[in-house]
Parts: sequence; structure tokens; C-alpha cells
Amino acid sequence: MLQQALRVSRGSPLLRWMEGLSERATRGALGLEHMPGPSALSFAWDLFGRRGLSRLHELQLEGARQYGPMWKASFGPILTVHVADPGLIEEVLRQEGLHPMRSDLSSWKDYRQLRGHHCGLLTSEGQEWQTVRSLLGKHMLRPKAVEAYDQTLNNVVTDLIQKLRFSRHPQSGLVPDIAQEFYRFGLEGISSVLFESRIGCLDPVVPEETERFIQSINTMFVMTLLTMAMPRWLHQVFPKPWRLFCQSWDYMFHFAKGHIDQRMAAEAEKVSRGEKVEGRYLTYFLSQTGLPMKTVYSNVTELLLAGVDTISSTLSWSLYELSRHPEVQTQLRDEVTRVMGDRRIPEAADVSQMSLLKATVKEVLRLYPVIPGNARVITERDIQVGGYIIPKKTLITLCHFATSRDPAVFPSPDSFLPRRWLNREQGHHAYASVPFGVGKRSCIGRRIAELELHLAIARILLEFEVKPDPEGGSVKPMTRTLLVPDSNINLRFIQR
Repeated sequence: MLQQALRVSRGSPLLRWMEGLSERATRGALGLEHMPGPSALSFAWDLFGRRGLSRLHELQLEGARQYGPMWKASFGPILTVHVADPGLIEEVLRQEGLHPMRSDLSSWKDYRQLRGHHCGLLTSEGQEWQTVRSLLGKHMLRPKAVEAYDQTLNNVVTDLIQKLRFSRHPQSGLVPDIAQEFYRFGLEGISSVLFESRIGCLDPVVPEETERFIQSINTMFVMTLLTMAMPRWLHQVFPKPWRLFCQSWDYMFHFAKGHIDQRMAAEAEKVSRGEKVEGRYLTYFLSQTGLPMKTVYSNVTELLLAGVDTISSTLSWSLYELSRHPEVQTQLRDEVTRVMGDRRIPEAADVSQMSLLKATVKEVLRLYPVIPGNARVITERDIQVGGYIIPKKTLITLCHFATSRDPAVFPSPDSFLPRRWLNREQGHHAYASVPFGVGKRSCIGRRIAELELHLAIARILLEFEVKPDPEGGSVKPMTRTLLVPDSNINLRFIQR
């Protein structure tokens, strides 16, 4: 009915009434000059004087307490609108248009322009982004397509179990800095999906090139915050951050290109011998689309780094919380054994029956979202949110860490309570905890990451009882572009 009404002529009384209603609503909205927020000097002090670059998630909570659900902050020429209410976040995302931008990621794009690389899913915009998103979505977003990777991922989980047995202390079972082990596991998992081959992350001795790739990712994320906070002219005065940033990306592209070329060469050799070539790995699908190889290289490089931190961080926090809540760990293991029976290796179909397992991962991602704050830039038009007019091309930060820790939305917000996700009567706003984002620019690897996490947690609990380090204290999150532990997570893995 509404679509029919909107098709009537411009002179329709109904259409004139609706246009008038929109104009009156806009006239009642306020401009950004009326929006509260810190002064530029105060905001700069928060970022640099109070270690704000590593505390961006905490600044969300402080901003919401001081200014309410929306506030603005300026740094140099950049004005950012912060939104820390699930209803208002929904308003933003429902107005994002056909080709929404995440955020500028200026230093990432500057590097690609400098080196002549193409952009991948994380950095491309407009129709270029839409084309690749549609191609990859067929293999990464459809549940049945993702289930096909369970055997591939289980092979990697098997090696992780062996690595944990090998790495733990023979008496105490202690594995120090568990995030490093899971970082390598995450890279091996995403590599097996991208290349359908292994790169040795879980071998007793990790190959030097793989270790260097891991270090390059770490350095790049640290330097991202610095290079984006610094005006471009400062790169000439203080060149080290930009130089390290570029060196890290250089090696990451080199690493990905080497593995892609190796797989393409192997396939070309099969073709020359008259053999049939087929593959289930993502690089194969991309290479068959007719995209320029520079676009394939960029997308695979960005998918590699995006998959590693999601797995490493979420798996580390999951076992950290389970080790401190043995009653939840026992209930979760009971669920896994009930579903599995006498079998030891779960499949994707088994995970669908493990409601507490899925709730546990949701709760961990609520407490420790991999990306504490997402962003949008609405490029096509001004939008109205929360009674304010936000001009087009304004950077809007969606404060997911603040909404997921809001006591008005989640009772006892700092407590680890997975069963809150099983109680349908205790519903919450759909946009209160969206760790993978939502809408057109949500994380395309979400389903693969969740499957890998679920398979890993289920099998670890079948093999080990996970206990905290008796000499370790509590671990807090910190921002390093992504949300990571501020100190080592040390855990004891007691063989069952």
C-alpha cells in the first residue's frame, strides 16, 4: 500500500502531507553545533595525555556517562559523532544507503595508493566493494556453503590440541600467553580456508616467514592508530611510525601473494597435464571470477589479517572466562558430550544443537567485542539521528563496547552470564551487541569464524579441564585498533 501511495503524482494530497511531515521533523532537529562533547583540547588530552589510544573502549563509557547517548569530538579537521545507544545505532544503520563506508582508514588507503595495490573488502568503497562482497558472500555467508569447511577446520583444531599437549608444563599443565598459540591457530585456520593448504603455524617449529607475517600484523595494527592520529605532514617530521606501517604491509602482501601464486602455479600445471582442476578454497573462487589479480591479492591479504585476531582474541577470552567459571565450563562440557555421544570430533550439524556453546561465544563477544567501535560515513545525504541533523560525509562512531556494557540493556553488564542469551523473556535490543557489525558492511567472515570457534571450544573441553594460572591476576582489555588483552593470559590445561 505504501509503495502504491508513493507512486502517485507529485500533486497527490497524501504525498504533499508526507513531505510536509518530513520537513517539519527536519525543522525541529538540531545541528551539530548544539550537540554536547569535549573541547578539542580536552579530547586531545584524553587521547595522548591519558593514554586514550589504548583506552578508546573506556572513553566510550566515559563519554556516554558525561554527555549522554550522542556526543561529538574534534581532532584537527576531523569531526566525529559518537553514538552509544542501540536504538540510535539502528537509526544510523537503517539510513546507510546502497554503498556505505565503514570509515576512512586513510593510512591503509594511502599505503595502497603509494604501492599501486588495489583495495580489498576492508578498504574498497562503492561498486568496487559491492562486486567483491557479492562474489564472496556466496561462499562465506550462506550456512550450507560454510558447513563444507568443517572438516578442513577440524583438521586444524586437531593440530591445535596436539600443540597444547606439547606446549603445556608437564606437571602444572600451564601454557603461558595462550593468545600467541591461538593467534597461530587463527592464521592456520583462515589460511586453510583461503588456500586449502597449511602454512605450518602449529608445527613444533613455526616457519620463519609465517612468524614474520604474524609480527607484521601486530606492528601494523599498533601503527594504524598512530598514523591515523598524525596529520600527513607529521610523517616527514616523525617518519618511524609510517615507515614501520608500510614495511608491515609490504611483507603481508608479499606473504599472501606468494601463497596465491604457488596455488595458481600448481593448478596451471594440472591443466597442462590435462587434469581436471577444482577447489573449495576461497582463493580459487576469487581467481575464477575474472577479477584482476591485484584485486585478488588485496582481498586475500585483508581476509588473512581479519580472520586472525577474531579467532585469537575471542578464543583467549572464552577460555579465560570459562577457567574462572568452572560451573559454566562443566555445564558446557556436559552439553557437548550429550550431543556428541561416543564421538570425539563434532561437525557443523552438531554445533547447531549446542545452544549453551553458542551462547557462551555470544557472551564473550558482548564483553570483549573484537572491534570495540565500528564506524560509518553516510556519503549520499544528510541523515537525522536522535533529533540531530548529521551532515553527509561525517564520520560516525558506533560505540559497541558502551552499548554492550550498558546496565540498562544488560543487567550485571560486567558479569560473565552466558545463559542470559538463552532466556527469550530477557530480550535485549537487537543492536545492543553486534560484534560482527550489521547490515551491508557486516563482517563477511562471521560464519566461518563462529564455526571455527565453536569447533575449537567444544574439542578443547572434551580433551582438557581448563583452569586459571594460580599466580595470575585479572586481565583487562585494551585497544590496539582491535580489543586485545592488556597482559598475558596464562591457563592450565589438565588432561581429562
